[in-house]
Amino acid sequence: MQVVDPHIHLWDLKTHHYPWLASPGKSFVGDARDLKHDYLIKDYLSETGSVQVLKTVHVDANHDPDDPVEETRWLQQVADNEGRGLPNAIVAGADLSAENAHEILEAHAAFKNTRGIRQILNVHSNPLYNYVSRHFMRDAQWRTNFALLKQYSLSFDLQLYPSQMHEAAQLAQEHPDTQFIVNHAGMCVDRDSAEGKAEWRDGMKALAARPNVAVKVSGLAMFDHEWTVESFRPYVLETIDTFGCDRSMFASNFPVDRLFATYEGLWKAYASIVKHFSDTEKDALFKGNAERIYRI
Repeated sequence: MQVVDPHIHLWDLKTHHYPWLASPGKSFVGDARDLKHDYLIKDYLSETGSVQVLKTVHVDANHDPDDPVEETRWLQQVADNEGRGLPNAIVAGADLSAENAHEILEAHAAFKNTRGIRQILNVHSNPLYNYVSRHFMRDAQWRTNFALLKQYSLSFDLQLYPSQMHEAAQLAQEHPDTQFIVNHAGMCVDRDSAEGKAEWRDGMKALAARPNVAVKVSGLAMFDHEWTVESFRPYVLETIDTFGCDRSMFASNFPVDRLFATYEGLWKAYASIVKHFSDTEKDALFKGNAERIYRI
């Protein structure tokens, strides 16, 4: 099986600072203490098994917020010198509400593999599920700086919850020339209730109505620790049905999903779910869309 993996994370704890790994704890997505070790490109490649990884996209690993550009600098060095060109694209971290956001974006964009920015937006009514404590999309400075992405030809990886999707769809409408990529199939965290699933479906449809929004089918194991192919199936198929085969792509979210899955296991599950799709559709989902959307 050949894949382009558009969502991986690497970290070197010997030389870099990741606050969430300095004092890791257990949360709804798993026990981060099991991730407190270096995870380098060689470690990632050692786990791919029979899956032939052609290209990868690195998404910010919540590196030191005081020096987000250092992560991009390191990743570019890895791609140039260690990783046989991997990662082929870098989605860097930046706080768009910061006064120096313009400077940070300019510095990220100077590296040849930089393709986009991710700033995690997840806010939930239950504090257990909060990643951040601010509604960044409602911040005037944040929205002003968001417009700078177009200037640097940067995409935006959109990590949020269903309750935030209509707000994000409006943002996408206001910035039609910026490519948005929804992370982790929209993170249907309230999946145990009919209302929660309905909110996810409705929000995903609102996002998919914007032609500049794509989606990554990834991170499903974070919410389904004892997953099976059948438990994954409705989220995979509904996501693809909503966005279409031309705006959906599979991704591993490794090593985070490694807490509950093997690399081969994840990709084989995806392949099993879409085995009846056409060869053209499968090529787009496993390789082509990631290459096109992340320009690699």
